[in-house]
Amino acid sequence: MKGSNDNVWDAFHGPNMGYIEEQYELYLDDPDAVDETLRHMFDEHGAPTWVSASVESTSSEGTQSSASLQKLTAAMKLVEAIRRHGHLEADIFPVGKQDDRFSPLVDPKKYGISEGDLKQLDAKLLTSEVPKNVQNAWDLVTHLKKRYSGTISYEFNHIPDDDEREWLYNKVETGAFDVSLNNDEKKQVLKRLGDVEGFEQFLAKTFVAQKRFSIEGLDVMVPMLDRMVTNAHNDDVDHIMMGMAHRGRLNVLAHVLGKPYDMIFSEFAHAPDKTLVPSEGSTGINYGWTGDVKYHFGANREYQNGDDSKTKITLAHNPSHLEFVNPVVGGYTRAVQDQRDEKGYAKNDVSKAFNIQIHGDAAFIGEGVVAETLNLSQLRGYETGGSIHIIANNLVGFTTNHEDGRSTKYASDLAKGFEIPVIHVNADDPIACLTAVELAYQYRKQFKKDALIDLVGYRRYGHNEMDEPRGTQPQLYKDIDNHPTAYEVYAERLVSENVLDEKESKSYKEESKKKLREIYDNMTESEKKNPSVPDLPKEVVNGLDKIETAVDEDTLRKLNEDMLKRPDGFEGFKKLEKILKRREKAFNEDEKIDWALGEALAFASILKDGTPIRMTGQDSERGTFAHRHAVLNDVNSQEKYSPFHGLEGVEASFSIYNSPLSEAGVLGFEYGYSVQSDDTLVVWEAQYGDFANAAQVIFDQFIAAGRAKWGQIASMVMLLPHGYEGQGPEHSSARLERFLQLSAENNWTVANVTTAGQYFHLLRRQAAIVGTEAARPLVLMTPKSLIRNQRVAVEHEKLSSGKFKTVYEQEGSGENAEAVKRLVIGSGKIMVDIEEEISEKDPNEEVHVVRLEQIYPFPEKELQSILKKYKNVEEIVWVQEEPKNMGSWDFVKERIQEIKKVKQKLNYVGRPYRSSPAVGDPNIHKSEQNRIINEALTLD
Repeated sequence: MKGSNDNVWDAFHGPNMGYIEEQYELYLDDPDAVDETLRHMFDEHGAPTWVSASVESTSSEGTQSSASLQKLTAAMKLVEAIRRHGHLEADIFPVGKQDDRFSPLVDPKKYGISEGDLKQLDAKLLTSEVPKNVQNAWDLVTHLKKRYSGTISYEFNHIPDDDEREWLYNKVETGAFDVSLNNDEKKQVLKRLGDVEGFEQFLAKTFVAQKRFSIEGLDVMVPMLDRMVTNAHNDDVDHIMMGMAHRGRLNVLAHVLGKPYDMIFSEFAHAPDKTLVPSEGSTGINYGWTGDVKYHFGANREYQNGDDSKTKITLAHNPSHLEFVNPVVGGYTRAVQDQRDEKGYAKNDVSKAFNIQIHGDAAFIGEGVVAETLNLSQLRGYETGGSIHIIANNLVGFTTNHEDGRSTKYASDLAKGFEIPVIHVNADDPIACLTAVELAYQYRKQFKKDALIDLVGYRRYGHNEMDEPRGTQPQLYKDIDNHPTAYEVYAERLVSENVLDEKESKSYKEESKKKLREIYDNMTESEKKNPSVPDLPKEVVNGLDKIETAVDEDTLRKLNEDMLKRPDGFEGFKKLEKILKRREKAFNEDEKIDWALGEALAFASILKDGTPIRMTGQDSERGTFAHRHAVLNDVNSQEKYSPFHGLEGVEASFSIYNSPLSEAGVLGFEYGYSVQSDDTLVVWEAQYGDFANAAQVIFDQFIAAGRAKWGQIASMVMLLPHGYEGQGPEHSSARLERFLQLSAENNWTVANVTTAGQYFHLLRRQAAIVGTEAARPLVLMTPKSLIRNQRVAVEHEKLSSGKFKTVYEQEGSGENAEAVKRLVIGSGKIMVDIEEEISEKDPNEEVHVVRLEQIYPFPEKELQSILKKYKNVEEIVWVQEEPKNMGSWDFVKERIQEIKKVKQKLNYVGRPYRSSPAVGDPNIHKSEQNRIINEALTLD
């Protein structure tokens, strides 16, 4: 009788038993080495009974035979292989892949063991927790293959922590987080898919040939997000931050963020028969004045589910530079989690918020900012208790197949390098997708770490709806054309389960279309013709010159004293403490305040005023040039202490962190923090100014234009070391010209200050606009060698009186206004070099030197006033240390032309046009620097 081990092997006697035993040994080494009939017998029934009996007999005496041990070892290898490699056989591709995926890595034959062998092994020998329906090793293998090779599969083996890995394996194998829906809940999921698909199809028919970056093929993403929102609300999470690119964004805005349909319709600009405006009762969303395309905008929503608690959902605005929103959303999240109302570091509560990041499959592994952001996840200054990542995997990057877009098997493989669990799931199976969400959410909650869902689907159309994909992916799109929609797939499944009938299954989508048609038909036409860009807010137009920034001397003295105190038992580095001790004398009559102390007093006084500060950068605790020392280290215990944490009467946090070697990721994070936390002065410091090059997208798309496009206000400070020291091309220039090129509409302040007093007042002015409509970022060229130059130091009276000067007239020049014929204007280090030159020689009374401390907004009135005072000026010279095609020249020349008299000449003194910012030879640099100074001060 088939299936009975005893009856099969009873047919063999005498020498035949020896032959069968011999063949079985061969089979264990190589199944293909034996006759096909015997191979099938061994596959189904395992070892001959007399071999098994021998093993059992030996086992009963306390020792296992070699054959039995070999089987057990093979079974253990197989079980482990399924856990590791089961994903290779998983049914995770709705289209574009073979249906019967096979991998020899999870085939029992590879391990020399058969179904019959496995049936003879107790499952308890292979796993600590045996499911109820599992009797033997074969049952276990079958169970595990269902778990790891179904429409959902997993990759956990790269996670080094034993507890995490075992937790994940346990939850998968026991089905602890399997989602089980009742019939009503299943219908709700189908209705949701009907809304998603109906919305896309309505847009396609109503707004023909307009881009919308349809979600179709990944429709289940909306129910997945619904479940995360519900889970978060049940856990009393205050805020969910989301970032995503174009694919499916309009659908997520409509169905997860609750953006009114009529508002979305109105953003399609011109319909075939009318220009649309939202209905009167439609929720307004505040954008900037120049605006953006509809699939870049974000939105906010407060989610409430029958109780008093609310969970706020924020979808971040995002430009077409896809993944660069990732760190921004991380900054949003950390800002919500941090409590900043006490001195010391801000206290981080990761239970208050978490973020969801939705990636494109090609962009996730292709864009370096993704790796930068993933690396932030477990760092002290950036951790948020874990992000949930979803790869919206549509199998194609624009027109590029994955074979040309990545060097790895899966788009998600980058995450494995950061020890993030990966869940692959078929977008056609909503229940599997909700199970993936449940596991990811609970893992993040349990371990405060990132989790990733690789949502494998497709895109119904090309990259956008005007794109034709069949020329580049003909076979894939043949599959897609023949493939039913996600709604149809799930509806058919529910009909087969007798959850509903076919008539009801078709009704949900029709209801959705009818609802959308009614909304659209009731919209009105706009009577406004020739629309124009709205005026800027008056707070943006107005200058900042009226802000008072002086701090009384007694307060400054006390702050300075507090910063020199140390906790009991704290032993700092003696050499450093000796240097810092000199600051005790800073307020004596003959002493001055240098750059480092000016900054420290600015920070301390800002904290005293109640404004929290967050500062990060690659070496910001000490300072790249060893000047700041905002964090001290105990030489015995390595305990850390910040002098800013010992200030008396302060109720605001000071959080300073050394960042990883990252620019785009860290700057994006700080920008997000600044936007979300409008009560905080956020400071990012580049190790060298030109490191900002690596964050150009964040500057261009977010910091420079975020308010004009999206109404997004930030007041962050960027400190960019700048100045020509003869150290070669790389660390001379902070690329000032690039920031000036982006300067318009009072979008930020660009400054290059030259005294500690100016720096003090500028920082305090920036802190004063935090949280106001006048807020804007500050791009500041900071010094390197000037940090210790006594010409930058100032008397303490400069801090306790006055305020920031956009234009700073050089002392020792222009004392006889009538005699001045040349006005020399410049900014930064070169102006200090010129001061030094003037001090060493008899000043030329025909030359007056003016420092342009704030380059943008350009101080036109202040310069006009100076020109009016020096009415005999015949020549205006702009001097700079950068090459002529860099620095400020191209920005200032037109503005100076507009305010000078017709007969006054405007000339340039500096380096010639060059492709490299600076020369590499220090001797050539010195020679050029001397030439520039002499030309600036010597009349023709």
